[in-house]
Amino acid sequence: MTTAATPHTSTAPAPAEPAPAAVPFRFFDVRVVRTRALGPSMVRVTFGGEALKDFASGGRDQRFKLFLPHPHQDAPVVPVEAGQEWFPVWRAMDPATRAVMRSYTVREQRRDPEEVDVDFALHGADAAGSATAGGPASRWAAHARPGDRAMLLGPVVPDNGGVDFRPPPGTDWVLIAADETALPAVAGILDWLPAGIGAKVWIEVQHAEDLRELPTEADAEIVWLIRDGADPADPRSALLLDGVRDAALPEGTPYAWLAGEAGTVRALRRHLVRDRGFDRKAVTFTGYWRLGATDDQLVEEAVTGTGPASDDD
Repeated sequence: MTTAATPHTSTAPAPAEPAPAAVPFRFFDVRVVRTRALGPSMVRVTFGGEALKDFASGGRDQRFKLFLPHPHQDAPVVPVEAGQEWFPVWRAMDPATRAVMRSYTVREQRRDPEEVDVDFALHGADAAGSATAGGPASRWAAHARPGDRAMLLGPVVPDNGGVDFRPPPGTDWVLIAADETALPAVAGILDWLPAGIGAKVWIEVQHAEDLRELPTEADAEIVWLIRDGADPADPRSALLLDGVRDAALPEGTPYAWLAGEAGTVRALRRHLVRDRGFDRKAVTFTGYWRLGATDDQLVEEAVTGTGPASDDD
């Protein structure tokens, strides 16, 4: 196990109120403006378009739905005309025709010109790689070029239900544990955290070249856990879980945010609640991917509610 502990020290609001019941999202037709490699495991795709003037990210781990074309298509096929009923219409379409739909995180939004950055974990895909490495979104990102079309389903008000990182009032410090698939969200959270709050952060990545600066005004200690090319399916490679288990944690009232491989995230939550005494309501956990499951399987499970059940404690 290789670790790199780096204390880091953008202005952010106070902890947010609970997510609103309504989720004010709409469709945005966008094009790729540029791409940039962020190391061997990730690429940043910048989307632009005048429609984005109404896109209103809430920062932190702001998620949205991204619709991508299949390799034989010039643009994603999305039933925008169906309005609020777009989802059942999309689901009833031929999977070989309907757009590839995935959830992603807003890494950064800019005005004048209107742009949104999205960081993609490549999962082995690259511009010269095989047609089967990674998933369809990773392969699309690896080959993305300026002018390529996509569709976003994103927020039109900053306080929206697509933001999950919401420390309750009275939080003294935060614990963040994630792998590279959640690195964009971790970066957004750290950028949002205000001065005066402590943060203990563990991030697992594939290569040392995947490390990056993560600016924050919080009193943050960031520990990088590097797999050095090891298969994350290897049971000996429980870097995140071992890192958190072995750590001395601060006193005070904590809030935890966990994201990455679903099994690891569940194990981390169990440890924090059972062994560390965290209030389960103060632990936000999200499986961004799952060993042995394809992206399409995860989408179908999310749609049908047939995925693995969450722990009750």
